[in-house]
Amino acid sequence: MAARRSTFPIAETQGTDFDHTWIRALVTAIDDRLRLRQGVKEFSRSQDCIFRIQISRANEKVVLSDGTRLRANDRVVDLHLWNEHVPLMPPRGPTLAWARQMNRALDFSLRELAELLKRRQDLNDVVAIRANMKFGSAEQSDQLARISGRYGFERIPARPPASPGERLRRLGESILICMMVLARNAAAFRFSGLWRDCTVVFLSRRSLMQRYELRNHSRD
Repeated sequence: MAARRSTFPIAETQGTDFDHTWIRALVTAIDDRLRLRQGVKEFSRSQDCIFRIQISRANEKVVLSDGTRLRANDRVVDLHLWNEHVPLMPPRGPTLAWARQMNRALDFSLRELAELLKRRQDLNDVVAIRANMKFGSAEQSDQLARISGRYGFERIPARPPASPGERLRRLGESILICMMVLARNAAAFRFSGLWRDCTVVFLSRRSLMQRYELRNHSRD
């Protein structure tokens, strides 16, 4: 998936009768190249971890509900879905079993991230965790933001594209996401998805450690 566009935390459904092997291969090659260029890396060896991370910078001032203040250029952890590890959604849509599996994967992944930040002294200046969610519509983004709130994330209103170049970049990201949908589930593809609503959510480092580091200790 493209830069700064972690579609968190929803997977596309599967189950198509069409063979889109060449599209899947193309999208995988593009995604691999983008991840290498942008420094998006795995931080856990577990198959249960559904995130990759990118160490990035805040591009604006943000104040979170726990008092955490992000200044422009503060370091943050950007979350990117590790698509191969995301539980597959049934062809007919989400089920209770899938939701439970996804909940366990999210909880485990955030605990792994808390452990990483506790262990890595070179990441001591990371202030917050950020996810840039792109979904089909504003209504779907609202629903996704509410779900992410259960894990401590806070929605920050996304700024509209500041320039024609930014609009083109976002359109390119949306096209790549649509190609991934087409490759994995042609029946779910919609041309309306060529322009996707953008929602940014933040989780302060303090909240991450309070919510998930204690659980790590409880396992010792």
